[in-house]
Amino acid sequence: MSTLPEKVRILVVGAGFAGLGAAIKLDEAGEHDFVVVDKGETVGGTWRDNTYPGAACDVPSQLYSFSFAPNPSWSRSFSPQPEIQAYLEDVARTSGVLDRFHFGVSVTGAAWDETDRVWTVDTSAGTVVADVLISGSGGLSEPKLPEIDGIEDFRGEIFHSAQWNHDVDLTGKRVAVIGTGASAIQIIPSIVEKVAHLDVYQRTAPWVMPRHDRAYTGIERLGFRFVPGFQKLYRTAIYWGRETFVPAFTWQPKIATPAKLAALKNIERGIADPELRAKVTPDFEIGCKRILISNTYYPALARSSTTLVTDRIASITPTGIVTTDGTEREVDCIIVATGFYTTDQPIAHGIKGRDGRTLADVWAEHGMASYKGTTTRGFPNLFQIVGANTGLGHSSMVFIIESQIAYILSALATMKERGVAAVEPTQQAQDAWNTDLQRRMKRTVWSTGGCASWYLDEHGRNTTLWPRTTFTFRSQLKRFDLDAYDTITKELAS
Repeated sequence: MSTLPEKVRILVVGAGFAGLGAAIKLDEAGEHDFVVVDKGETVGGTWRDNTYPGAACDVPSQLYSFSFAPNPSWSRSFSPQPEIQAYLEDVARTSGVLDRFHFGVSVTGAAWDETDRVWTVDTSAGTVVADVLISGSGGLSEPKLPEIDGIEDFRGEIFHSAQWNHDVDLTGKRVAVIGTGASAIQIIPSIVEKVAHLDVYQRTAPWVMPRHDRAYTGIERLGFRFVPGFQKLYRTAIYWGRETFVPAFTWQPKIATPAKLAALKNIERGIADPELRAKVTPDFEIGCKRILISNTYYPALARSSTTLVTDRIASITPTGIVTTDGTEREVDCIIVATGFYTTDQPIAHGIKGRDGRTLADVWAEHGMASYKGTTTRGFPNLFQIVGANTGLGHSSMVFIIESQIAYILSALATMKERGVAAVEPTQQAQDAWNTDLQRRMKRTVWSTGGCASWYLDEHGRNTTLWPRTTFTFRSQLKRFDLDAYDTITKELAS
């Protein structure tokens, strides 16, 4: 691995879908003076780190890949984690950009130098000066541990789902899973048969739809590999099918009634006990929280060796978990599946803008707010992929990532063409963008569905999701709109 350079035109943080995609497209556009840094030891990001049993994507395989690098080798309609990771490693290996990736490198801080119009970025491998900083660290990169009294005193094994300890053998153990989100509903069916007893701690019952997963036939896989346009046709059909979900999320939740009935049928099919059925039936509108998919979650809860606990956790002792009703359940291992920092992204605490304040400081006042989810007032030449209000509840984030990469490339080309050294969105443009977003958000199921979720920040604002169609997002970011930005020309910068 080469030494991290002291000066570079573009520094990319993160080597997941965002960072890898940015690197490939930068190279294709002739922007060769860049480096990518990542704290891990290979590409993959979320899919490299989340290796828990049962890890798989809940977006169809054909959508969960780069449009410019289709994968004819998917084995199933929903890809398991090892296949996604192998895909990303293969794309990286064949793209010709890995020579500019530096792994095992953590970013510890970054500050905008107003005098020289550059970013000074401190890393574990030294300081790098960059004209442009692209953050591709993502919203699902930093595991979030619950604040539970006594958690540090537990004498058994305890780990987060995103930091799975593969050295721990769960066979015959008493295990507790805290959380019933997307990771938990994959973990629980995968370990329930090997553990002696499983306690599942549920704060809120999720809506769980049937998982229509199947292995691709040999004919389909041959078609993907050898028939021109065949795989693209699959991808296109799935894409537009997913877009039909948008009105139910953003306009009229009653449209989702068939999905709600299917989810209720999923409970009925998987659980016979009326009391347990009642515990797992959500009391909010479907879509208000992330909709999950599984055929095996409810049967796992219905096993005699599983206990669903709905009382709140009061504390953790050296040997077990105590709930608010006073019951202590002894366990050998605790698996924490409580999600990630999404509305308070850790990287934001280390990035200082023009006035010396961090992104976290700026966002603490009113919540995450950027322009087009990509640039932020006060932070010149900072581009964030998967930033504020770019998340999805229905389709593939890879589509969003590619849209943002295209916008960044357009920005870089425009800057070069116009002789611009630095850009940052005007306050007026950023305010108008976010005012429209929050106006649209008020009528969505995420605001009217009667639930609290990780979509919402401490102010009760949804700063996570995009409240329109993905093709609308792409059209909004098709071209870099220089008139929405304050600029510094290269003459002034020098």
